[in-house]
Formats: sequence, structure tokens, C-alpha cells
Amino acid sequence: MLASFLPLLLLCRICVCQYSSDQCSWKGSGLTHEGHTRDVEQVYLRCSQGSLEWLYPTGAIIVNLRPNTISPASARLSVCIKPSKDSTGTNIYLDRNGRLRLLLREEDQAQGKVHCFSMQEGALFIEAVQHMDISRRITAFQYELVSDKLRAEALSPSAPCQPCSDAEMLLEVCTNDFVARGSIRNVDQKDDYASVTVEISRLHRQKTQVFAPGGVRVRSWTGNIKMPLQCKVKSGEGEFLFTGTVRFGEAWMGCAPRYKDFLRLYHQAQLQGTNPCHVDTD
Repeated sequence: MLASFLPLLLLCRICVCQYSSDQCSWKGSGLTHEGHTRDVEQVYLRCSQGSLEWLYPTGAIIVNLRPNTISPASARLSVCIKPSKDSTGTNIYLDRNGRLRLLLREEDQAQGKVHCFSMQEGALFIEAVQHMDISRRITAFQYELVSDKLRAEALSPSAPCQPCSDAEMLLEVCTNDFVARGSIRNVDQKDDYASVTVEISRLHRQKTQVFAPGGVRVRSWTGNIKMPLQCKVKSGEGEFLFTGTVRFGEAWMGCAPRYKDFLRLYHQAQLQGTNPCHVDTD
């Protein structure tokens, strides 16, 4: 079926553009293509994160993912997509100047795993797979634009297991999606990651509400932080400074030094005037 769309790749860049909108999420239906399934529809999403849902897919769509502001740093961005475990009905390719490279087959999407690629590798070309009954077919995924560093961590599960240097630790406290002081209450081993249950006594920052308050009168928070199984994290006594990133609404561990070690490092850098930012340690 792919060959039938190749001649249209050049045409769609000139004249086939039935839908165009600068937004974060897109929801469409292949039923609007039923009479002209050879059309290739252009979709433009210009946010750091969002979602796509294509009901009853027929024909093909090209999804252009771009940041909402253009800067030299944009060239160093990557795209990560996480298909819904119910996603079906299409194959997903990368389209760079009319040349297609397979990214995800229809059967691969049900795994719900994150896949990342550089923005320089092209747009997403999503092609419907022929089925006798399309009434149950829905292609859906979330996307995020991330730095190349976060892309490397997503593709290399062992990367977060490496000990953080002093400089990395201080920088992550200033730049990560969440920074919290607390203790480990439990470690639950899942199929391909560990879920660390933490109790937070001091919440310095969180990008989204990954830690929930313990109550009106109790000044504490609880939540779960994910880590690759290779890191072999264990529950233990003492306080830690948890830092990390939020990917698709889930917290992933970055640097997690013991709090007393962080304090020693922070105060030492404070005396030397090398701290990248201020942290309230009182």
C-alpha cells in the first residue's frame, strides 16, 4: 500500500492540505477521507507536548511537530512519542524529503513504549493499514519535544543509573522538573522498571503534580518515581534529595544524593561562589 502514496508525497507539499492548525493536540477521523483515500493530509502541531488521535484511519496523514518558537536550540530538539496501548490501524514512518523510514508497525504500538527521534529526521508519516472493518481502529499517541540529553536517557535505560558528578548534581537541582527532599518507603519491581514510593518532607519544585499532598494538617507529600530495573534501587533509611524529569505525566529519577551529602556539596559551592542557583535549605 505504501507505494500508492509515494507519488503523492511531492504533491501534498504543494496542494494537498485539508487541515492545518497551530495547536497542541489533534483529533481527526478517516471517515472524512472515505471518498478520496489517496489524499495525504497535513497536520501541524506546535507545542512542547500534546497528543494525536486518529479515528477509523484511511489514507495517510503527515504530522509536523515543531516548537512554538524558533531558535538555534530548536535544532537540538528531539521528539518522543508514546503510543496508546489500544493504538491500532496504521504503520508510522519518518518522512524526510519524501524518503520514508519505518518507525513503528501496527503491532508494535500496543506495547506502549516510548520512541524518540531527532527533529532533523523528518515528520511523521502515518499510513492506514487496510482492514475489512475499520470501526474499531484508532491510532493514538502522546508526544513531547525534549532535549537531545533526555532523548539519550529515554533510549538508554542504564544512563540514569550512572552516579552524578558534583557539577551535574548542582545543575539538576536548578533545572529538573522536580526537586524534593524525602525518604524511600517502598520499591515495587514492575516488568521493565522499578516504581519507588517516596514520602516528601520538603517540596522545592514540581513541574506537574506528581506528588500529592498528604493532608490539610500534614505538611508532606507522597508519590511514585520510576527508575530502570538495571539501577537496582532499594528502600533504605535516611533522607535523599530526589530530582528528575516528568515524561508523559510520570516522574523519572535523575540524581538522588543523600540529603546530607547534597548539603555539604551545596554549602561548599556557596562558599566558592559556583552555585548555579539558590536553594532554600533552611
